[in-house]
Amino acid sequence: MTLISRFVKDESGATAIEYGLIASLIAIAIIAGASALGSQLSSSFNYIKGQVKTS
Repeated sequence: MTLISRFVKDESGATAIEYGLIASLIAIAIIAGASALGSQLSSSFNYIKGQVKTS
């Protein structure tokens, strides 16, 4: 019975899971931001390329 109560009170695994979730959310935010920035840069460079071609 003491083994079960010690297992229930142990929170060290929960902390590791929380850190893992935080790290994954940060990674998702970075990927989404980089993707949005990449498409915006591509659009800007295509506009500049079109302006240079017509000159």
